[in-house]
Amino acid sequence: MNKIDLEGRIAVVTGGTRGIGYAIAERFAASGAKLALWDLDGAENSARTLTGAGFAVDVSDEKSVTAARDATLARFDKIDILVNSAGITGPNATVEDYPVEAWRQVIDVNLNGTFFCCRAVLPSMRGQDYGRIVNIASVAGKEGNPNAGAYSTSKAGVIALTKSLGKELVQTGIRVNCVTPAAVHTTLFDQMTPQHIEFMLSKIPMGRFGKVEEIAAMVAWLASEECSFSTGAAFDISGGRATY
Repeated sequence: MNKIDLEGRIAVVTGGTRGIGYAIAERFAASGAKLALWDLDGAENSARTLTGAGFAVDVSDEKSVTAARDATLARFDKIDILVNSAGITGPNATVEDYPVEAWRQVIDVNLNGTFFCCRAVLPSMRGQDYGRIVNIASVAGKEGNPNAGAYSTSKAGVIALTKSLGKELVQTGIRVNCVTPAAVHTTLFDQMTPQHIEFMLSKIPMGRFGKVEEIAAMVAWLASEECSFSTGAAFDISGGRATY
């Protein structure tokens, strides 16, 4: 494993107690960062195994996010990196049959949560004229997966928010990018039907799902000081499915 230099950086990772988020947190810790894991539950226990602290936060609740931001700054004095990894898939259903409350929940967590977290950390990053924001989007946000309308829509919104925010901040020392993975085998698969999982695998030319460690490696570079001339971009990591 190549070591990306994050020495002395304070990194917030939402959804950092499991799946892609935890793999990113592990990679950051190995690269010298101190972590603030924002998650609904279990954050403190996970933080003890790494280097940092855990904060209970519901990213879909703006007040909860603000409280976590304030607690993080009180603990660490600054926030250098934000990774928006918290997310849910929601049910697999056609648009005409999609439960309205499930739609709202997916949009609230995946898209509104990303907006709330970005909005919360920006004053601190602006104050130091430095920051790295990496949003976890999805290839579904580029292509739209059938029977996954809410998830695809939320991730398309994350890509657009990334592009918009990157352009807003282009004259500052803050860089904003996103990654667009194809399916990665995590506990999110528990929310999907076997048919949908098979559909996702069939779309990947490499013929396998991604690994959380592969996502973490790309995110680590995007979160580093070396990522200085890329902003507002969507970085493909889909096994050749979508190379744009």
